[in-house]
Amino acid sequence: MNAALVAVLLSLVSACAYAAAAVAQERLASRASDAGPLRMLTSGAWWWAVALNASAALLHVVALKYGPLTVVQPLGALTLVAAVPLGARLAGRRVSAIEWRGTGLTLLGLGALLLTASGPAPDDVLSVPEALTVSGATAALIGVLSWPGARPGLRHATASGIASGVASALTQTVTVAVTDRSGPLLSVQVIGVAVLVAAFATGGLLLSQTAYRGGLGAPLAVVTLANPVAAALIGLSLLGERLRGGAGGVLLALTGAVLAAWGVLQLSRATPEPGRHEPAAPVLTGPEPEPEPNPAPEGPPPAGLVPRQPGPGHLTPL
Repeated sequence: MNAALVAVLLSLVSACAYAAAAVAQERLASRASDAGPLRMLTSGAWWWAVALNASAALLHVVALKYGPLTVVQPLGALTLVAAVPLGARLAGRRVSAIEWRGTGLTLLGLGALLLTASGPAPDDVLSVPEALTVSGATAALIGVLSWPGARPGLRHATASGIASGVASALTQTVTVAVTDRSGPLLSVQVIGVAVLVAAFATGGLLLSQTAYRGGLGAPLAVVTLANPVAAALIGLSLLGERLRGGAGGVLLALTGAVLAAWGVLQLSRATPEPGRHEPAAPVLTGPEPEPEPNPAPEGPPPAGLVPRQPGPGHLTPL
């Protein structure tokens, strides 16, 4: 089987697992918005989300062995496409028209990106100085985005996407270095970069959990866009990956990126259709007052209700 096809198939399954994990995290965050990281460790739902993320990450690692970052990372946008119907299903509602439109635009844009990004299996890796430089710059950027301020959900989502994208680029370095058998299995490069991968992957998971407190759509859309952008920048600038097709390929890639971004924007702005609401409970305002007796009417009673009076010298029969 073609290596690029293997990478695509693994990325699709990984995206579905990431989508299930994102929905689980969002539902957990909505139920326990004030819960701290330590309290999350006692939640079974949290560990279920962690297991889903770990499975998706493992599939992602294998996909990076067979395909370059410019192919594997854009397919991560399918996480949002899968999360939309899954979240709607669990919420008991139908997928809206704007959500379907956003899904179609995202898929169309990804198709254009894949036509230009398809390339051979990766064979270049980050050196130790390059990995440390990328990690230091990423940590500084994450610190700035995590600083208290306005719109914390979107900023934490951006930081989470960047952390996950950098973790993917570092993961590719570890995978290629371990499997090419050109050096020792547990070299300083492999161990050091593996530690950085664990740090950025954990940080991305915690940052996304914080971002989902404000809902799933917009934060997940930002994570979905920031992740491949960060990884693609590393792949194109440091790993020697290139787009196919020359100037036409670049134009097609830009068009696909615009379409995918437009689709993600549609998905993030989609308003869920209102579901079924339970009937409102009656408002208790105390005991109802007893009805007052009708007062006697003033003036002479109606003629039809006046008893017939006996005439003079006659007795009324009993």
